[in-house]
Amino acid sequence: MPYLVECLASVEAQTIDPARVEVIAVDDGSTDGSGEYLEEFAARAPMTVTVIRQENSGGPSGPRNVGIGKAAGRYVFFLDADDRLGPEALERMVAMADENGTDVVLGRVEGVNRTAPKSMWGKTLPRTDVFSSNIKFTLSAQKLFRRELLEKHGMRFDESLWTGEDALFTLEAYLRADGVSVVADYTCYYLVGRDDGKHVTKSGSYTLRFDSARALMKLITDMVPAGAKRDTLMVRPFLVTLLPQFGPKFLTDSEEVRRHKFELAAPLMEAHWNRGVARGLKVNERLRLHLVAMRRPDLLLDVVKFVKAKKQAPAILEKHGTHVYLVYPHFRSKAAGVPDEIYRAEAREARVFPGYREAAANSFVRRALRKIRRMLPLGGFGAAAA
Repeated sequence: MPYLVECLASVEAQTIDPARVEVIAVDDGSTDGSGEYLEEFAARAPMTVTVIRQENSGGPSGPRNVGIGKAAGRYVFFLDADDRLGPEALERMVAMADENGTDVVLGRVEGVNRTAPKSMWGKTLPRTDVFSSNIKFTLSAQKLFRRELLEKHGMRFDESLWTGEDALFTLEAYLRADGVSVVADYTCYYLVGRDDGKHVTKSGSYTLRFDSARALMKLITDMVPAGAKRDTLMVRPFLVTLLPQFGPKFLTDSEEVRRHKFELAAPLMEAHWNRGVARGLKVNERLRLHLVAMRRPDLLLDVVKFVKAKKQAPAILEKHGTHVYLVYPHFRSKAAGVPDEIYRAEAREARVFPGYREAAANSFVRRALRKIRRMLPLGGFGAAAA
């Protein structure tokens, strides 16, 4: 409360036939009148509403699992009590899943007094997967899931995790799904920022973030063979979960906390950090994680200070403009010993610098063609054809 009032109003306003909807509301030991309000809603709502009241479990996983166990519909959607739905959300997402036979549907999310993920809403996708789209950057639970998928694989939220449990659940669903759909042309979900700032994702000890990263990295390792696809997915826990622990907050951490963060990161870096993952990051991101892998908090502090100041690192163009190096702290310092490749911008980051030539791939092709011509009879391709 009072967010629950608007949340339930958005459920009642859904354009889908109420006879097709069941609401399972799990009151997880609330003490603010939410349980009583849920009972009132159940008495007046046009759809079937089941209210389950239980002792507080301490997190969202338990109540969500209770809801899954009670669900009888073809699809399951998780709606948090402080958020709300767009009026056509359920109708559009169910239609998308039915038309395309997909097991998971993402509806466009808009933030209200808080930020929301943006990179995956470029266009509506009737059918995609986690490797060929940006959906890996939205792993919250607020998606439409085919219940048959959840039951077939016994999928439930990990109740041992206090944060990141939704990321684990959603990524597993992406990987097991027979197709994923994206509804990008209609706001299905409004992610509401609470006035008290008490979001689960913003509270709790930093150690919980390492628990979350560890679990997500293990899931990816268990379900995806080593190679480019695994590296693509591994970018997500490194970038979203691990890297923030070595951002501006690191400057104000005590020496003990800094040391502990490096200790917690060490096995994750040893097991999962590699060149393929590193290439999926921007230079400042890659550099910070490389220094974590090197166990050099002294060098990391200089880089974090530079990043916090929001300075643009100077660019050095070499090899006829095909290589762009960003001069962050310790670039080409013999004492630091950080390889040049850590500072080299990938094409997507290098394109903004005047003089950059995206010619590496073309030059490779030209070399290959020259090699082929040398192997052909005199006269080249025409003579071979003749």
